[in-house]
Amino acid sequence: MSQSGYQPPRVWVWEQPSGGRFENINRPMAGATHEQDLPRGRHPFQLYSQGTPNGMKVTILFEELLAAGHSGAEYDAWLIRIGEGDQFGSGFVDINPNSKIPALLDCSGSQPMRVFESGAILLHLAEKFGAFIPRDPAGRAECLSWLFWQVGSAPYLGGGFGHFYVYAHEKIEYAINRFAMESRRQMDVLDRQLARHEFVAGDCYTIADMAIWPWYGRLALGKVYDAAEFLSVHEYTHVQRWAQALAGRPPVQRGSRVNRTSGDPAQYLRERHAAADFDRAAPHGQG
Repeated sequence: MSQSGYQPPRVWVWEQPSGGRFENINRPMAGATHEQDLPRGRHPFQLYSQGTPNGMKVTILFEELLAAGHSGAEYDAWLIRIGEGDQFGSGFVDINPNSKIPALLDCSGSQPMRVFESGAILLHLAEKFGAFIPRDPAGRAECLSWLFWQVGSAPYLGGGFGHFYVYAHEKIEYAINRFAMESRRQMDVLDRQLARHEFVAGDCYTIADMAIWPWYGRLALGKVYDAAEFLSVHEYTHVQRWAQALAGRPPVQRGSRVNRTSGDPAQYLRERHAAADFDRAAPHGQG
């Protein structure tokens, strides 16, 4: 018998919402809930996303590609309001059957190509443009190892720590302690790596940095879950150095603004269809 008195049933049955801020969009089945076509813009890449940490990864890469002179990386970024269930519309599910942002439609070839999952999108674009991924086998392996470290680790920070610390309808000590411990362990892994290298995968800025910074870099800067003091992120001095350096990059600042819906609406760019859109919106600083 657990300390709370709860005993799991022999067979789990979904009888009530899970509770918390996102209970209206959590359900134990996949597929579309309604018909909803997705808009299309004129650029080679159509991104359907929201400016969460996972969404930021891709918009940061797009802005870095454009800043590096890859004009073929022009994109339209359409807002998917996950709190309102846009990700369950039929058009979105056709691109991402997992109903999670971000989702990309690559229209640069003869036939549109869907790419879903943020790590897969980063890898797809880096390989397509031959940028922000090392060409030598050892460097590429290191970059991909850290990219997939983020993919495997961040759910413990987000769906684990973030859910129980911020969103759950009741504070559960065991759950918060369990995931706080894991979040600090992950920050220590990253801090030890950055003690020896300028960037996460070595001496070059790569998609590994772009994947990790929206979660762990912004956590270090006090921008994720308002948990900087709780997790003592000031102790990770090498993460702090790296996080601040990336926050100072103009493409990172621009990418952090796209599809944002939190904070002051005047400070964020809900949709992005041209570089000039940033000039028409209020500046927002370092994400």
